Amino acid sequence: MEGTFWAFLPAIIAIVLALVTKQVYISLFFGILVGALMYTGGDVLNGLFTLYDVMSKKVGENVPIIVFLVVLGILVILMQKSGGAKAYGDWASRNIKSKGGALAATAGLGCLIFVDDYFNCLTVGSVMRPVTDRFKVSRSKLAYIIDATAAPVCIIAPISSWAAAVAGELSGDGIMVFISTIPFNIYAILTLVMVFALCFIKFDFGRMKKNDMITFTTGDVHSGITEDVEKKDEVLTNPKGKVRHLIIPVVVLILCCIGGMIYTGYFFDWDAELITNVPQSSNVIEAFSNCSAGHSLAIGSTIALIIIAAYYMIAKVVSFKDMMNSISEGFKAMVPAILILTFAWSISGIMGAKGGYLDAQAFVQNNLANSNFPTALFPVIFFILAGVIAFSTGTSWGTFGVLVPIAVTLLGGEGTLTIMTVSATLGGAVFGDHVSPISDTTILASAGAQCNHVEHVNTQLPYAAVVAGIAAVTYIVGGVCATLGSVLSGIIMWAVALVLFVGTVILIKFLNKKKENAAHQ
Repeated sequence: MEGTFWAFLPAIIAIVLALVTKQVYISLFFGILVGALMYTGGDVLNGLFTLYDVMSKKVGENVPIIVFLVVLGILVILMQKSGGAKAYGDWASRNIKSKGGALAATAGLGCLIFVDDYFNCLTVGSVMRPVTDRFKVSRSKLAYIIDATAAPVCIIAPISSWAAAVAGELSGDGIMVFISTIPFNIYAILTLVMVFALCFIKFDFGRMKKNDMITFTTGDVHSGITEDVEKKDEVLTNPKGKVRHLIIPVVVLILCCIGGMIYTGYFFDWDAELITNVPQSSNVIEAFSNCSAGHSLAIGSTIALIIIAAYYMIAKVVSFKDMMNSISEGFKAMVPAILILTFAWSISGIMGAKGGYLDAQAFVQNNLANSNFPTALFPVIFFILAGVIAFSTGTSWGTFGVLVPIAVTLLGGEGTLTIMTVSATLGGAVFGDHVSPISDTTILASAGAQCNHVEHVNTQLPYAAVVAGIAAVTYIVGGVCATLGSVLSGIIMWAVALVLFVGTVILIKFLNKKKENAAHQ
């Protein structure tokens, strides 16, 4: 089974079960169990041992991320108790006059929080939920906007945990190579275009349109779907809270997380043993490239929590007792996300997305190395492959960790076609991650919006698929035009992408109007 297509079977089973049963936890667990039994040749006891061995390893590797999530949960509770979140919601309701404005404010905040997608999903969700609820925005649409401004923003932000992860897979000056891929990342940039177009142009379609209509007519932001939506106890807020009691903590958190990235990238060598007090980077950009995102976020959020707690105590908006109670409340709020993430990491581990166990990585490497496809088609081929692998494994980082080195090896380290192919790989990985039910970012977007997870997956898939289809066509054109140079080929690609996007919007609006007219007759 190792190193063959069967390595993807655990993810296929988990995804199909999740979509059919709408029970994410048991579906993921069953997928992991199948993978463990495949690895042990059907030996049940050994399979169970392997299952929990994989799970313990993956949880151990990701303890800093779990710490970050818990700290973020505590901070969200504190922001609510301080009255800052309510004050911001009141301010927004007075100053934001339309549903489109509420959606645009959500998307804008998502674009501003570019440091890390985990941080993005949970922060934007907790801050903007009260605002979008007042304008009768369905939770599924809120989850889509959160998700669509998380990974797609991080993958085109030079200063982010994603940029650091990609740079680590590239030879030479990794950050500069990453920056050169940004203009060619059609999927990520066009996703942002789609989000802001949705904010101001009414062209919803599919299940999302239905949910929005239910929310608009009934006021039920969950659109009648309450199964698996975590019930939250009401948090008592300080009536004297001010907007600054929300803004200042968010700014402190961002600055501390950025500082954490610089610190871990500067003082620690993550490819060898931990080395303290010995500079490993010569400048800030290099530090971002060398950092460990998980450790950075854990360190930064912990320091931010201490600062914010002191600020709230001095401002007398949260009592010491309420602050201590927030620790358990914040942890409890993050339990569903942590549980799903544990399963998602484990299924990626048993499949061998980065090698080992069923070794899906070897299957991809062996089949790509022996391919005879024309080089002009490499951008679209890598885009599609990255999308399929990221969807199956639930990890975009693991996907470009496998495919980027292969692309560079096959095409060489320089040239427009190489940059375009690497960019297509990054965009495809983000697409697969964006629509996968077992993706950590998708899970956290559901948690941030407090939206039914399977419903979030079902409603955002058509939107992401439209953008991915346009991107795929564009990469075919780009591969053919790569010999014209990066500037000219980039202009041609974006001209094609925008024409296709505008045409798609016009077609959707036409079909919606035709359907509405037929309903009225």
